[in-house]
Amino acid sequence: MSYTTVSVDAGPSRFGFIVSKQVGSAVTRNTVRRRLKAISAGLVDEVRPGSQVVIRALPAAADAPYDVLASEVKRCLTGERR
Repeated sequence: MSYTTVSVDAGPSRFGFIVSKQVGSAVTRNTVRRRLKAISAGLVDEVRPGSQVVIRALPAAADAPYDVLASEVKRCLTGERR
């Protein structure tokens, strides 16, 4: 799940991550956060400048393979439908 807003200035895009305790233990949550951070770093050029993106990890993200997680994040950011 992601939320995106665009600020009036065209500064760099910013990403924030919400990974609650429902996702798993602290180790699992940090792993999910690091994976999301790496994925979003690769997609920063595909997001409009000045965008502020918040990505909320659901519990299924803990067990999802990296490529599935990456495709879901990309789908959310580009607005593609399934």
